[in-house]
Amino acid sequence: MAGTVTAVSSNSAYSFTKPNRAGITLLAGLGVEGDVHAGVTVKHRSRVAQDPTRPNLRQVHLLQAELFAELSEEGFHVAPGELGENITTSGLDLLGLPVGTLLHLGNEAVVEVTGLRNPCLQIDTFQEGLLKKVVGRDEDGNIVRKAGIMSVVKAGGRVRPGDAITVELPDGPHRPLDRV
Repeated sequence: MAGTVTAVSSNSAYSFTKPNRAGITLLAGLGVEGDVHAGVTVKHRSRVAQDPTRPNLRQVHLLQAELFAELSEEGFHVAPGELGENITTSGLDLLGLPVGTLLHLGNEAVVEVTGLRNPCLQIDTFQEGLLKKVVGRDEDGNIVRKAGIMSVVKAGGRVRPGDAITVELPDGPHRPLDRV
């Protein structure tokens, strides 16, 4: 499996959206250099309120660009970085990857997939009704989350739009993604 980085985004302040950048630097064990969510322990406000000492399993947020086309068909206009992701991808089924998958981004950076993004009500503040389009239920009543995946940085490096993404699946039985 392989894909492509289509956009990279970061923000040093808490904000729902993140501006696109020419490149971002991933720091091993921390996240995106200069991003408000970088750190060893949790940085998302809701997680900090619960327990600020928990490990940060949400250092880097990746989102599939294919979601934008799906949302467009529903009347929503969403562009890279607007849902708060750090890395927008194309050509990969991010949501179908198992926990522990390694994503090699460009020549150096490697992130390990930790789980699904669990979007919050801020999405409806961005565009009313959007939350129902990125979190829903399948025909069996199971919750389906489409707002991307979360990861931790295993090897640092620079990531830019156009970089190749290669997938390294974990050994053993694969665990499906769940929210983190």
